[in-house]
Amino acid sequence: MQIVFQSRDPGGAEMRAVAIERVQFAMRRLKWLVPTARVQLSDINGSHGGVDKRCLLEFKTASKGSVVVTAVARDWGDALNSALSRAARKLVRNLQRARSHPNFRQTVSGVDS
Repeated sequence: MQIVFQSRDPGGAEMRAVAIERVQFAMRRLKWLVPTARVQLSDINGSHGGVDKRCLLEFKTASKGSVVVTAVARDWGDALNSALSRAARKLVRNLQRARSHPNFRQTVSGVDS
């Protein structure tokens, strides 16, 4: 899986290695479905503090679609974990839907009943 990391904030840039490791771990069982992931960390209102750390995750699936999830929290670690858990649930739900309904098989490549 190719992971692209983006952050203009110095504090977010320090999270690069942690973010990549967390994405690889969370997507270890779905990496055949998600060849490309993008992690974007940003500070919404700068150095004013508060609940303003945003994590945007985009997973481009092996088929045509992609899953985009955003989470906002007090720190980037919490925002990243929240976004990862929601994205993993969404990807698994899409996969289960494709397996159980013949109409959705075209959305996920390589799925066989």
